[in-house]
Amino acid sequence: MQIVINILIIAGTFFFMEFVAWFTHKFVMHGLLWYLHRDHHQGKDGFFKKNDSFFLIFAAPSVYCFVTGSMYHDFRFYIGVGIALYGLCYFIVHDIIIHQRFSFLRNWNNRYVLGIRRAHKMHHKHLDKENGENFGMLIVPMRYFKATYKDDILR
Repeated sequence: MQIVINILIIAGTFFFMEFVAWFTHKFVMHGLLWYLHRDHHQGKDGFFKKNDSFFLIFAAPSVYCFVTGSMYHDFRFYIGVGIALYGLCYFIVHDIIIHQRFSFLRNWNNRYVLGIRRAHKMHHKHLDKENGENFGMLIVPMRYFKATYKDDILR
C-alpha cells in the first residue's frame, strides 16, 4: 500500500508543478524577475542565458525535499522526485523539443508536440513582459491543437 501512496505523491506533485510553473512564469518571471527572463524573449546571443538561472531556483525545493525526506524517511522524498521529474520533463519539452537547443528531437510531427510548439510560439510573439499568453508548458489551450489539426488538413 505504501508504494501506491508514494506513486500518488509523485504523480500529484508532478501535475501540481504544471500549475506552479504557470503561476511562476506569469507572475514572477513576467513580473518581479523579468530581468532574468527577458533574454529568453528577446533572443540574446550565447548558449546560456540569465533565464537559465531559473533551473537553480526550481531545483532548490526538489533538493530540499530529497535531503529532508531521506533524513527522516518520509513523504518529502517523493515530493522531491515529483518536482525533479517535472523539471526533467520541462527541460526535454521546453529546451530540447520546443526551442531545439540541441540537435536531436527536432523533427517531431506529433500533434501534441506541434500544438505545444504553436502555443509557445504565440507566447514568444510578445517581446516584453506585458500582454503575454500561454504560460503553461505541458497543458495549453485546445485551440492550438485544433489549429494544428486544421493545418494538417490543408496540407
